[in-house]
Amino acid sequence: MKKVIYVILAAAMLPVCQALAAAPQVLGEYGDWVAYYYRDSAGAVCYMASTPKKDEGKYTKRGDIYAVITHRPAEKSFDVVNFNAGYEFKKGSTVTVKIGAQTFDNLFTSNDKAWATNEKTDKDLVTAMKRGSRMVVHGTSARGTQTKDTYSLTGFASAYKVISNKCNAK
Repeated sequence: MKKVIYVILAAAMLPVCQALAAAPQVLGEYGDWVAYYYRDSAGAVCYMASTPKKDEGKYTKRGDIYAVITHRPAEKSFDVVNFNAGYEFKKGSTVTVKIGAQTFDNLFTSNDKAWATNEKTDKDLVTAMKRGSRMVVHGTSARGTQTKDTYSLTGFASAYKVISNKCNAK
């Protein structure tokens, strides 16, 4: 699982890293999450990522699936939650995330990614992830396929603490 995350995120960061000639540095593996750090032209970027333990849906082909939480202190951007579905989302669709008894249903989609609609939702998601044990993400592909991805939150709080310390997040 960790190797998959390394490959996915290294590929995703390749254009940025090539321009700066610096690859993301692994800060550590914490349960089912991996913490990373790199510098871009704006400064430090700290992020953590995981892949789902289980992905469900009636599809024949699907790309890389992962969740990422990012801090960009130079932009005063912290706790940005992003989900990559491994398929193009249905135009205008939303994503629902369930963590314990909490449901977050205000995530917007663009191409193969989903984000919270505002900073408060990002912060609430991160708080729930720190306290939870599993997270279920529901989405709809451009072809109408319903998907359900189940993530473990084991190690989330530890990885979050590491990226927050590295990027001076409060």
